[in-house]
Amino acid sequence: MNTKLLGRWGEAAAADYLRKKGYKIVASGYRTRLGEIDLIAEDRRTLAFVEVKTRRGDSFAEAKEAVTWRKQGRILQAARQYLAGHGTDKEVRLDVIEIYAPEGTDTKKPVINHIENAFTEDR
Repeated sequence: MNTKLLGRWGEAAAADYLRKKGYKIVASGYRTRLGEIDLIAEDRRTLAFVEVKTRRGDSFAEAKEAVTWRKQGRILQAARQYLAGHGTDKEVRLDVIEIYAPEGTDTKKPVINHIENAFTEDR
């Protein structure tokens, strides 16, 4: 299976999940020369920068483990750049959403784990 296709599918599933939890998707695939953020979502109190990791299973490693300190640094830089241009008075949070889809894009009910405050500027 094409990993980019599975990744896009996972990001769409994560966006649907967040909407059902009451979030509004502000941006998806936000890119700067410093880094990328899969989803930016907000609710009444919080602006969340979300990294989505989609896997067929966790036998090798949990999806969140793919968010290395280097990847966290790029997400932080992109988040800072976003905030410099958009600002907010909301609490800012850095989340990871793990999606496990054993049948790939044919998975009807993926397992979704939303890890709020998965990392901070201090990491």
